[in-house]
Amino acid sequence: MEIVKKRRNRMAEINVVPYIDVMLVLLIVFMVTAPLLEQGLKVDLPEANSEPLDVDENAETLVVSITADGEYYLSLGSTREDEQAAVSLDMLGDQVGKIVGANPQIQVFVEGDGDSSYSAFISLMTVLQAAGVASPNLITKPLEQ
Repeated sequence: MEIVKKRRNRMAEINVVPYIDVMLVLLIVFMVTAPLLEQGLKVDLPEANSEPLDVDENAETLVVSITADGEYYLSLGSTREDEQAAVSLDMLGDQVGKIVGANPQIQVFVEGDGDSSYSAFISLMTVLQAAGVASPNLITKPLEQ
């Protein structure tokens, strides 16, 4: 009696169904968490009758905020996803100096609460000038008519 060896062909297919399941779960997780990532600092901007600035949407921006309590906040980018906790004026100057040194073309915006003190604003402008910011842009909201 002869034994016949049957050769098995190897299967060269990849089962992608588990990968699709994982991708759908990740999609749902990101869809649920994305709205929760909206963060921001509540600043009551002063009103001014001025024309809006021409801001390049693709350029990096650095936003420095002053609250009514005189606290300073630093945010890299317009989405404010990198916003930090309140920083001291000296630390703010060091961080802005490093950011401007790494990217001299960055646009710097100052966002101040209408109830913040004038001395806090002047101190901030002095620190920004020492950090190498030539002309920071001031953020206001338009007058309500």
